[in-house]
Amino acid sequence: MANPIRRIAISTGGGDAPGLNAVIRAVVIAATNLGWECYGIREGFNGILFPERFPEGGVFRLTRDRVRGIGHLGGTILGTTNRGNPLHFPVKMPDGTVKDVDRTDEILECFARKELDALVSIGGDGSLTIAHALYQKGLRVVGVPKTIDNDLDKTYTTFGFDTAVAFATDCLDRLHSTAESHQRVMVVETMGRYAGWIALNSGIAGSAHAILIPEVPFDLEKVAAKIRTRDQEGRMYSLVVAAEGANPTDGHRAVLEQAGIGHAERLGGIGEWVARALQNLTGKESRVVVLGHLLRGGSPTSFDRLAALRFGAAAVRALQEGQNGIMVSLAVPNVIYVPLEEVAGRMKAVPLDCDTLQTGRDLGICFGD
Repeated sequence: MANPIRRIAISTGGGDAPGLNAVIRAVVIAATNLGWECYGIREGFNGILFPERFPEGGVFRLTRDRVRGIGHLGGTILGTTNRGNPLHFPVKMPDGTVKDVDRTDEILECFARKELDALVSIGGDGSLTIAHALYQKGLRVVGVPKTIDNDLDKTYTTFGFDTAVAFATDCLDRLHSTAESHQRVMVVETMGRYAGWIALNSGIAGSAHAILIPEVPFDLEKVAAKIRTRDQEGRMYSLVVAAEGANPTDGHRAVLEQAGIGHAERLGGIGEWVARALQNLTGKESRVVVLGHLLRGGSPTSFDRLAALRFGAAAVRALQEGQNGIMVSLAVPNVIYVPLEEVAGRMKAVPLDCDTLQTGRDLGICFGD
């Protein structure tokens, strides 16, 4: 039988998402109500790996007072990072080469030294892959699914996604009027990495005329044909939504930075490329709007706020029940537990037969295929 829990730690890793602070608040309050102490790890695991960066403490006590009034705030009071994966940490050697080093034992040693009994890891695929590795090395771990991209498997949705879609939809609503006034093509680039959930959902909700997502390789001539048809019908403007990982039929995604040790490749630039190409193909003035990190900021919607609070409370409940190596997951209407091994390293892409994609086709939206 596992030792009783007295102290737990919380980490937030990867990109920020609306709702992180709500999870932290729920974990701290639920754990405190059980008589447990809570500690926050700064910037993913940097608070452990680089304690000298944080004069006030890389691992610090979280009390009710520290989390009071944070549930509606965007960002994370712990800070976060998507660099320096402790499983594959880049270390510069004396000869100038860079070596891939596993630093997870340092995390385990810190937990033992500070008498921390369990970890609540709040993050996306990368963070939960690290959490799974720590679990395999003997740490008691519960994961909480976080990403605006909604690309985590085994959960109906992730918190942060609804907020991102709501903001992108609002932007599309605003762009209709200016695009129509100037008879332009407006290309809106969204985040999402290799999954098209944000572009698809906001594009349909915001009445886009073409949507380009990674799951459906696109031929830009077909998008241009859609724009020409609209012009012939007297509808002299068009809105195109492009996910940052949208995949042309030639397979060349727009990449700003190649992958390196400890970090993934950075996508971006597809919107500019599509706008320029469509202007050449149609002769219409085309502009691009990159929503980028605007999708990550701001207060979470009520849906995301409630999901985050439910996830945080469920994470503590899972630890109290003796669960380990699991992720709390939304299986409407309940929160359930899913083994981390079924989540780590897996991505949930848009299914080609999903109802939302079919709805877009029924409405005459062009997907470039």
